Amino acid sequence: MSATTMTYAQASALALTEAMEQNPAVVALGEDLGRGGSFGQYRDSMGTPLVKRFGPERIIDTPISENTIVGAAVGMALVGCKPVVEMRVVDFALCAVDEVVNQAAKNRFMFGGQGRVPVVLRMPIGIWSAAAAQHSQSLEAWFAHMPGLTVVTPSTPADNYGLLRAALATSDPVVYMEHKELWGMQGEVASGQAVALGKARIARSGADLTLVSWSRQFHLCLEAAAQLESQGVHAEVIDLRTIWPWDKATVLQSARKTSHLLVVHEAVQVAGFGAEIAATVAEQTDARVARLGAPRTPVGYAQVLEDEARVKVPQIVAAANGLLARARTRAT
Repeated sequence: MSATTMTYAQASALALTEAMEQNPAVVALGEDLGRGGSFGQYRDSMGTPLVKRFGPERIIDTPISENTIVGAAVGMALVGCKPVVEMRVVDFALCAVDEVVNQAAKNRFMFGGQGRVPVVLRMPIGIWSAAAAQHSQSLEAWFAHMPGLTVVTPSTPADNYGLLRAALATSDPVVYMEHKELWGMQGEVASGQAVALGKARIARSGADLTLVSWSRQFHLCLEAAAQLESQGVHAEVIDLRTIWPWDKATVLQSARKTSHLLVVHEAVQVAGFGAEIAATVAEQTDARVARLGAPRTPVGYAQVLEDEARVKVPQIVAAANGLLARARTRAT
C-alpha cells in the first residue's frame, strides 16, 4: 500500500471522494462547498472543487442556516442518503444543536431502530488565530455527553483520511471534529488505510508518565515529551483519536504502567472531557492523575489575550513535573 504526502484538508477530501465514488448515496451539503470549502477540504489534490466531479446535486451549496442544513441532512439520512454536513466551525453548529441532539442522536432509540441517521457532521474545533471568541471554541465534551453520538477528533492527515472513511461507514450520527489550524499540516496518507473508531494510538512509549490528548494538542504533548526526556522523564504519549467511544483499555493499561497520568486538552478545563478520563483512571487504577486545559474565559482577538487562552508546551512540561513532584512528596 503506497503512501502519498498530502495535507490534512486533502486527506479528508480524498476520503470523501472515494466514498462518493463507491456509494451514490453519499452527498455533502453546507456553505461554500461549491468553491471547495472554507479551508479547501472539498478540493481534490489538483485544487479542483469536488462539485466539478460530482455535480451540484451531490455537492450541495446551502443557505446560511445551520439549523436548516442539519435538519435537511437528518431527513435525507432517514430516507436512505448518507449525508456529510459541513458546519465550517463548531461555533456555528450551536445554531443547529436541537437537530443534532434531539433529532439525529435520538431517532434510532425513540423509534425502536426503525430509522437510522448515518450522517457525518463536520464541526471544526479549536482556537483559530485572530478569529476571537465566536470562532475559537473546543466543544467536544458537549457532544460526548449526548447519548447516540460518536465523536471523532483526528490529529494527523493519515487519521483525517482513515477516521473519515470509518465515520462514513457507520450507520449512526458521527460528530467529526477536525481542527481549524491543522488544515495545512502535511503527512503521509495511504489510500485504503483503515483507522478504527474508538482506538487510541500510542505515539511515543515511556515508563514514567502518561500524557493523553487529541487533535492539535496532541502535537504539543509530543513536543513536551521531548523536553521532558531531556530532563530524564520518559513520557508515554497517547492520541485518543476518538472522544466517544474512547479507548479506556489503552489509557488504563498505560496509567497502570507509568502510575502517573496527565490529560491535556485545548478546551476549557472546567467540565472538559479530560475530567472524564481523569476520573475513570482514578477509579480504576492507583495512578496519580491530573488534567490541564484552558482557562474558563472567551478567546480574545488580541494576540496577548489569545495566548492566555492557549495551552502551551511549557505549561504541559510544568504540569507533568508538578504531578511527578507531588507523587514523590506523598510517597515520602
